[in-house]
Amino acid sequence: MKLKMKHKISIVGMGYVGCGNALMLAKNNLVSIVDIDTKKVNDFNLGRLPISDTYAQNFLDQQELDISSTIDLIESIKGSSFVILALPTNFDEGLMKYDTHILDTVAEQVLQNNHRATIIIRSTVDIGHTEYLKQKLNTQRIIFCPEFLREGYALEDSLHPSRIIIGGKDSASKKFSELMLAALDETSTPILMMESGEAESVKLFANTYLAMRVAFFNELDSFCLDNQIDSQEVINGMCLDSRIGSYYNNPSFGFGGLCLPKDSMQLLQRFKDTPGSIIHAIQDSNKERAAFLVDQIAMQHPKTVGVYRLAMKSGSDNSRNSSIFKIIEGLVAKNISIIVYDDSNNSVEIEGVTLVKDFQIFTKNSDLIITNRLDDQIQPFSHKVFSRDIFSTD
Repeated sequence: MKLKMKHKISIVGMGYVGCGNALMLAKNNLVSIVDIDTKKVNDFNLGRLPISDTYAQNFLDQQELDISSTIDLIESIKGSSFVILALPTNFDEGLMKYDTHILDTVAEQVLQNNHRATIIIRSTVDIGHTEYLKQKLNTQRIIFCPEFLREGYALEDSLHPSRIIIGGKDSASKKFSELMLAALDETSTPILMMESGEAESVKLFANTYLAMRVAFFNELDSFCLDNQIDSQEVINGMCLDSRIGSYYNNPSFGFGGLCLPKDSMQLLQRFKDTPGSIIHAIQDSNKERAAFLVDQIAMQHPKTVGVYRLAMKSGSDNSRNSSIFKIIEGLVAKNISIIVYDDSNNSVEIEGVTLVKDFQIFTKNSDLIITNRLDDQIQPFSHKVFSRDIFSTD
C-alpha cells in the first residue's frame, strides 16, 4: 500500500522503540524524533544511532529518509498528525506499579500545544491506563499501540512484525494502522483493532507468557544439571512436538531486560482479586534459578569469577535488569571475588566489583568465566567458561 500524502510524525524517546519506529515511518513520512539527551540528538543528526542495532544503522546510512532529531518537544510536534510516545515506564517496586509520570506529563504537553495531533502510546502501560489518561486529560485523541520488539533488532522487528495491535477503532486509529502498514516490507501483516484495555492486556499477557516459557526451560535445565542429564537432548526431543516448537527454548541465567520482568510483575499485581497461581510462580522460578546457578558456580571453588558482559542478550548493549546481576549478587554474598569485562558504552559500575575493558587482562585474572550468552570472542576460553547457552540464540 502506498500513501500519496506525507504526514508529519513526531516520536518522543530515542530508545529501541523510538528509533525503530522513526526509521520505519521515515520511509514515507516526515519524522521528527525528540529526546532530552543532547548527545543522543547530536549523534542522531550526524547519522549515528544511540542504540546498538547494526541493521538499523545500515538502514540509516543507506536510505533517503526525511528525518531529524531535536531536544525541543514543542517545536517537534508543530504540524504533526501523530505523536508517538516511546518513553520509559519502569516498574516502581516501592509502589508496585509502572511509573508513568513522564509519559503522562508529555502527553499533557502535547495536547496543550497541538490541538489536532493524535497521541500514540507505544510505551507499556497498565491495563486501563489509556482510558484513565483520556479521562484525566479530557480527550479522545490517545491510542495505545503495543510494540513487540527485541533489543538489537528494533528496526528489523518494526519492518517485519508478527502483527499490529491498535487499541482503538475510530478514524484516527484506522489512519495510523494504514501508516504503519504502508511502512512495512510486506503488506500481509495482520492488523487487529480493539479497545485500549484489550490491547494493553495483549502486551502484558504476551510478555508474561514469554517469561513463563523462559522459566520453564530454565527449570528443565536446572533439573538436568542436578541429575546429570543432557539438557540439549531433552529440549530437542520435546520441542519437535509442533505444539511446543523449537523456538524460545534456550536456557539462560533467567529472564531479564526491559520488558519481561516489569510486565510480568505488573500483571501479577492485577491478579490480587483473581484466582491464579502461575504468574506468581513465574517470579519465584526466576529467583530460584539464579540461586541454583550461584550454587553451581560456587561448587567449582573459583577464587575469582569473571563476568563476560553485562547485557543479557547478544547484539545488545543494554544491561538494564539483566539477569546477570542476581548471579553477581549471589556470588559476592559467598565472598567470591568478581571482575567484569564489558566494552560497551553503557557498562555500569557495581559496588565491590572490578570493571575492566582489557579482554586479555580479564581472561588472565579469571579462574572461571560466566556468561549468559556465548560468542566468538569468548569461545577460545570455553575450558573455563560456565554458561547455560545451548543453542546460541536469545
